[in-house]
Amino acid sequence: MTEAGRRELVELLQDYADEAGRLGHAFASGQGLHRTDAQALLAVLRAERAGAALTPGRLGEEVGLSSGATTAAVDRLERLGHLHRVRDDVDRRRVTLHHDAAGADVGRAFFGPLASRLDGVLAGYTPDELAVIHRFLGEVVAAVAEHRADMSEGGPS
Repeated sequence: MTEAGRRELVELLQDYADEAGRLGHAFASGQGLHRTDAQALLAVLRAERAGAALTPGRLGEEVGLSSGATTAAVDRLERLGHLHRVRDDVDRRRVTLHHDAAGADVGRAFFGPLASRLDGVLAGYTPDELAVIHRFLGEVVAAVAEHRADMSEGGPS
């Protein structure tokens, strides 16, 4: 791939990030949520889907919130019926966050049509092409996460 082609690819990734950010804002606005509340709800849903419920502290790390701001976001989402806290049976000090049906329903209603659109896009690729795309996107996400971690630790600016 030429340098111009690489640059165009990076620009497409930036365009995707912009669109995803706008979509996240539209989701939050449509639900009457703060942007960070929507990010928190999606983080809880993703973690549960992966089989690893988040603690409030881990949620704060995921979405970049202070302890107080995380508590306020969890309180708001709990009041709206989007999630609930569960105390660990072994260590009663440990609390994990779990989505409620309302939270899942809201996410499905908003993002379900996008999932259908993306399924249509993916159907146009062969399994080998999808494997390359999967590897590429996984590496891009890892590189961006690594860069974000470096920046939050006072790394290069």
